[in-house]
Amino acid sequence: MSNVRVATPHNLAIPEAQKRLAGFEAILAKYKVKLVWSGNKATVQGIGVSGSVRVEPQEVIVEVQLGLLARAAGIDAGRLQESIRKRLVEAYSP
Repeated sequence: MSNVRVATPHNLAIPEAQKRLAGFEAILAKYKVKLVWSGNKATVQGIGVSGSVRVEPQEVIVEVQLGLLARAAGIDAGRLQESIRKRLVEAYSP
């Protein structure tokens, strides 16, 4: 199993920081992956992928585990990590 972890700093209130993830969630939906929220934490759910998203007071942390099915489909952990980093930087840029 491959693991991806991306942490992005922010200086927003937690509800605003969470709201800014809407675009990221829309991109995930294209791949049949969704975030299921409980407070400021979400579980990542999809075929061949799992993980979590945490909105902390000063950073957002995305952790994704790629299962065998995702890797068999050709998903590269390094490229995924850079894609997530890019999306989060876009979401939290001033």
